Amino acid sequence: YAMLLSLIFLIVLVAAIVGFVFRHEIKTSFESNLDLALKNYNVTADPHSEAVDTIQRTLHCCGVQNYSDWERTEYFSQKGIPSSCCKNPNDCSEEDLKDPNKAQLKVFVNGCFFLVTSTMESKMSVVAGISFGIACFQLIGIILSCCLSRYITNNQYEMV
Repeated sequence: YAMLLSLIFLIVLVAAIVGFVFRHEIKTSFESNLDLALKNYNVTADPHSEAVDTIQRTLHCCGVQNYSDWERTEYFSQKGIPSSCCKNPNDCSEEDLKDPNKAQLKVFVNGCFFLVTSTMESKMSVVAGISFGIACFQLIGIILSCCLSRYITNNQYEMV
């Protein structure tokens, strides 16, 4: 049992170190994937398109860096900026979303990349605290299981 807990503890420790060391690569990868999702955005039931809509609605943002990122997409030439960028969905018409100047007043102007990364960074202290707590319980479990094993071993010799 102690060996199993030690193995799990080491795996979690390695994952935390790798995540910390490669955090900049993770950000770069997220930015490029978000940009790719915008370029391939469509209104079908594509999971990437749904994820972009969910991020934009939830965080009140639009595009990667700002709303003008949509102007470089194929979707913009057909339908304009997606309705998930609208501040008030009832107030956005398709004509407004096709004109970047009118859309600026009706959509969220901040980009999603900065909001997502800043939200993740702000929650990292909570994740780190919870992970530290779990690690402490694992270490206590390792120590107690070693003590129990030692106690059982000592008692067996006394019985014989």
